[in-house]
Amino acid sequence: MAVITRALHTGISVLNMDEALVWYKENLDFDLVDDDYVEPLHARICFIKNGNYQIELFQYDHPKPLPAERRMPNDDLQTVGTKHVAFEVDNMAEMKDRLQKNHVEIAHEVMMEGNNVMFIRDNSGVLIELIQNN
Repeated sequence: MAVITRALHTGISVLNMDEALVWYKENLDFDLVDDDYVEPLHARICFIKNGNYQIELFQYDHPKPLPAERRMPNDDLQTVGTKHVAFEVDNMAEMKDRLQKNHVEIAHEVMMEGNNVMFIRDNSGVLIELIQNN
């Protein structure tokens, strides 16, 4: 029987690729792996990597902005579909300080079952969850 052996990547559409590459590098330490324009899709596609995890960023020639109802975690979770990518952090206070210094928008903070949880928005408004397990 066939089995899944590992997660490969998460796909995220962005409004501006050059700005997104800088944002993901400065705030989440992702490095560019591949940068291509895919003519049949009319989109620039970049793979970025942090450790063994990759994100596939898409910038279409005519991107559509993120709908307002997708900008808040609790509202977005009510809509069927993929929601967000989550990363574990070792020190939420230091991470929050770093993100605030870079003017990253914090969408939501909560303690859940003793764990620090913070949702941020990337430069296109896409939600990203950060968790410090205690």
